[in-house]
Amino acid sequence: MSTKDEVREFLTSRRANITPEQAGLPDIGERRVPGLRREEVALLANISLDYYTRLERGNIRGASESVLDAVARALRLNDAEREYLFDLARTGPAFSARHREPVKQSVRTSVRRVLDHLSVPAIVRNANQDIVAANLMGRALYAPHFETGETPNVARFTFLDPRARDYYVDWPLTRRTIAAIMRADAGRDPLNQELTALIGELSTRSPLFRADWADHDVHQHRTGVKSFRHPEVGIMELAFDVFEMPGETGLQVITYSAPPGTEAAEKCALLEAWAATREAEPRRREPGRGASAADRA
Repeated sequence: MSTKDEVREFLTSRRANITPEQAGLPDIGERRVPGLRREEVALLANISLDYYTRLERGNIRGASESVLDAVARALRLNDAEREYLFDLARTGPAFSARHREPVKQSVRTSVRRVLDHLSVPAIVRNANQDIVAANLMGRALYAPHFETGETPNVARFTFLDPRARDYYVDWPLTRRTIAAIMRADAGRDPLNQELTALIGELSTRSPLFRADWADHDVHQHRTGVKSFRHPEVGIMELAFDVFEMPGETGLQVITYSAPPGTEAAEKCALLEAWAATREAEPRRREPGRGASAADRA
């Protein structure tokens, strides 16, 4: 989809989500479609109807910050949606037409050391939804993702792997959130060819992704609570926090924790014990590490 198409559909979808009553306007006359009319958005933003129409048709590149702010207020955009609108204006058609070679992302050795010293599950995820690093507890928490035989990818697992419906306690919310995160990342960096390819793959293979993507929702993952149904320790309700990595564009460290003395903390202790046992098992089977003669044969 071109940037112009995305601008048009995003603004149209946000306009459809607001009733005249919510905007403080009288509801006059029959409406062919739900939400505000273009002229009402223009009135609320204090810009001409002609100018707003041009914006909604995708001619947004070069729009001033004050105009974008006014449109965001008129459409009652949240922080993530407002940032997405500004990203679309910044990365208009002239910018997105250029090509950029994919950049292979890796995690610094020093960051891996920090991960390994954390006592809570932690992963590093990029804008393409790949898990590019994890500590022992993080690998244990995301164990089903690591069993796919390829680089763990949260989006592919969520939309294409049937185990996701059980692993994520609120799977529909997880689906919608991931699609919204991907849309925000695509708006921030439209030259990310790998993310574009992933969106195309999921659109082809998953009707549910197509439906979630068509909602045009955007989301920024910062902090919250997520519930997992882990195959070994059961339901775990964990607080998550997301940390940007300075100097590593697109990489985020995500940690999961539980308040001391809670059932979730007990589940984390069980997860840690299971992870340690699972890691030690292959070592015991190596020659010279206590493996039986039959194992060594």
